[in-house]
Amino acid sequence: MEPENHTQISEFILLGLSEEEELQSLLLGLFLSMYLITFIGNLLIILAIITSSHLHTPMYFFLTNLSFVDICFTSTTIPKMLLNIHTHNKTITYQGCLAQVYFFILFMQLDDFFLSIMAYDRFVAICHPLHYMVIMNPRLCGFLLLFSWILSVLGSLLRSLLVLRLSFCTNLEIPHFFCEINQVIQLACSDTLHNIIEMYFATGVMGIIPLTGIVFSYSRIVSSILRITSARGKYKAFSTCGSHLSVVSLFYGTGVGVYLSSTTIQNSRASAIASVMYTVVTPMLNPFIYSLRNKDIKRALKSLVGIVTLNE
Repeated sequence: MEPENHTQISEFILLGLSEEEELQSLLLGLFLSMYLITFIGNLLIILAIITSSHLHTPMYFFLTNLSFVDICFTSTTIPKMLLNIHTHNKTITYQGCLAQVYFFILFMQLDDFFLSIMAYDRFVAICHPLHYMVIMNPRLCGFLLLFSWILSVLGSLLRSLLVLRLSFCTNLEIPHFFCEINQVIQLACSDTLHNIIEMYFATGVMGIIPLTGIVFSYSRIVSSILRITSARGKYKAFSTCGSHLSVVSLFYGTGVGVYLSSTTIQNSRASAIASVMYTVVTPMLNPFIYSLRNKDIKRALKSLVGIVTLNE
């Protein structure tokens, strides 16, 4: 099959989660509901923190950014999927596909970095409580935020540029509901060695290093909690990081599960269904985890509802 130059490609075809016509209405309703819950839930977390002065601390500063990134993360893929189902049109433009690749990687990496920074924040709060505000000062928080964005932008830009160099064959069908970079690379007719090497390298730098930071932080946290003599003190210390630990477990658990399923299951459609867990379900559950397990967020949400009610 002769390769086509990538400049001649106008669009890809997203096959979605299912080609059965009777399931399309169900998928439309299900994913629209999950997207709205994700958007509204994370937006409420952001507004609750902004409007509550007692939540203007480093921990909630990064939680605000995490909620914003989760909104952007799901908005990168789900609206296009819903539009395709509604219009019965499975195409996505070449430029739109590259944009999805770029922003999907960008916001996924930001999620990774913010979870790692929040783990470090909990480490400082529990292991060095007297020096917490000195260590986690506004300058450091701003630096960590800027550093995360710069690395994520550069990492996603590099991978997008490598995809831009590829030439594609006549088969442009992607067995997924968005332009997932691995699926796009598999359609290429040109040499993909550089892309594969870069993906493994990026997985190590952008995935393993933040995860190592999280494991280190929680190993020190657990060690510090075990030295506390009273059961009440242990519970209070653990409750400050319980929500974050739940979100970390959900994010990495679903991500690793999807990766393992993609290596053992040859069916790309099954892998696409599995990827729904970390692309849609995890961002949707995050607001519930933080609001249900965090008394400060609960109070802030009640105050926000009260403010809205009074304004009406």
